[in-house]
Amino acid sequence: MKKQSWSAAAQNTCRAFTLVEMLISIGVLALLVLLVTQVVNTAATVVRPANKHIDTDTQGRAILDRMAVDFGRMLKRTDVDYYIKQPIRYNGHSNGHGYGKKLPTGQQGSDQIAFFSQVPGYYPSTGSQSPLSLVGYRVNEGNTSASYLKLERMGKGLLWNGVNTSNQPPNNPSFTSPIVFLPLLITNRWPAATDGNTANSDYEVVGPQVFRFEYYYLLKNGKVTDVPWDKDARPTQQTIATPTSIGLIDVQAIAVAIAVIDPASRSLLYDPSTPGDPWHRLFSIAEDMDDFKTAPGRGVGGAKKIGDMEVQWNTAVQSAASTSRTSDGSSFPPAAASGIRIYNRYFDLRTF
Repeated sequence: MKKQSWSAAAQNTCRAFTLVEMLISIGVLALLVLLVTQVVNTAATVVRPANKHIDTDTQGRAILDRMAVDFGRMLKRTDVDYYIKQPIRYNGHSNGHGYGKKLPTGQQGSDQIAFFSQVPGYYPSTGSQSPLSLVGYRVNEGNTSASYLKLERMGKGLLWNGVNTSNQPPNNPSFTSPIVFLPLLITNRWPAATDGNTANSDYEVVGPQVFRFEYYYLLKNGKVTDVPWDKDARPTQQTIATPTSIGLIDVQAIAVAIAVIDPASRSLLYDPSTPGDPWHRLFSIAEDMDDFKTAPGRGVGGAKKIGDMEVQWNTAVQSAASTSRTSDGSSFPPAAASGIRIYNRYFDLRTF
């Protein structure tokens, strides 16, 4: 009886984990948690820059597509004016960039451009839509403006019949010619098109993430230059209108380069400790991005090649990311540098 009772009790006893088994199980579980955490952190590290690039890619594509429409319908004639980069009658060239130099007083940082295009716009006095517009692009550099260091577009509708009724004689005999044709100049009649930093209702923000804008020309002879004509064929030319009005006859395409920063990275550059210019760090990285000049560097050397300027822009961003500084000594968060992307596109003018 005793033997049978002991056997039944032994069979009913539950076997428990030993201390060694518990320690091994806890160690394996901790290792699995560590591995999962590493995977999640790695994924987050990969996804965060990817999201930044999606933001900048979307913005860059939208801007360049909008420009493609405007350039594609540009009035390409020798008897109309253009406010474009050329040695004379262009005050917006961004010569102050590069080598840590500040912009000269009154000089626009990024480039500006204005031209007539057959895209719809609104005539300001009536609010009615017009099939012809004066189109302009600028990066607003008024540091008190809500649009500071953001790309703006102007689409000013014009009367299709070419007559500005508010300027007829005897009120203003200087502007009796059709409104789009020479000798009437954009700089004389539409100052908003050439202004770099004054708030103006003719402009609207189209690229809130675009803080740098530069363009240059691809000539039909294959050269890239900041002068919109073939200087070998036209050595005496001073502007596209004098001594002979040539328009853009030598230009095959206009190349546009833009620098874009995603909103999260832009917010990292706001510096409330400098209330006079809290965006000075964003301006500083824009300043480190060289202008397009036909001669590289400080005006010494040969002709530029396609892509030279864009490479320098990327180098400036990579330098800020690795050193946490811009060339003028301003601090620059590397995380912000990782959110900057450079884009360019060539717009074929198919002239003449």
